[in-house]
Amino acid sequence: MRCKMNDDTGTDYLAPWQLSQVADGGGIGVVEESRHTNLTKGDFVTSFYWPWQTRAILDGNSLEKIGRLLGCSRVVGICGTHEKCLFLTSELGFDAAVNYKKGNVAEQLRESCPAGVDVYFDNVGGGISDTVISQMNQNSHIILCGQISQYNKDVPYPPPLPPAVEAVQKARNITRERFMVLNYKDKFEPGILQLSQWFKEGKLKIKETVINGLENMGAAFQSMMTGGNIGKQIVCISEISL
Repeated sequence: MRCKMNDDTGTDYLAPWQLSQVADGGGIGVVEESRHTNLTKGDFVTSFYWPWQTRAILDGNSLEKIGRLLGCSRVVGICGTHEKCLFLTSELGFDAAVNYKKGNVAEQLRESCPAGVDVYFDNVGGGISDTVISQMNQNSHIILCGQISQYNKDVPYPPPLPPAVEAVQKARNITRERFMVLNYKDKFEPGILQLSQWFKEGKLKIKETVINGLENMGAAFQSMMTGGNIGKQIVCISEISL
């Protein structure tokens, strides 16, 4: 969503928002009335492109538990507050958490990943990613999901790495593959079923920061962009009645 504020979104599947255009975003809703044969009252529906005039926005992830369930032996998170670091380690089960706003990130990362990094899920780019890449192992992998630190800069997407970091990537044969969720539409349904099953079994935990009222949409978005939320940032338009 942040990249849609730029003249060039850096993607071929997202167009920039235009002045006076209603902003849209991902949301979850409940069917209140339906004449469609595949939808009945009470069904939950989702969309990437609901207008904010009538719907909700949410953002976040639960990578640690998914990584652990898929075989990762050690999972380390990077965030910007002590509260979030504590949440990652005490509630979500991360082995360690690095606070990039406090102390030396490279030293914290070496302490947290003494054997180096094998897989890096990159949502941020910039200096933090450069530091992580410098400590990645031979034949490791970067999953390039976002580059939030670079969206205010006039650079292509994905942004090029600094020469020294690019040299490390090439020397260690580190893959840096762009991940686009819309390329996996055929996996949405089985993915939702698997995540739901893990949640029902208590293997996944969900954390939400909820703000009520469509009129607070702007404040919620600003808070999310400045790190004010923990977990998914949700704007609740109305109470669900089933």
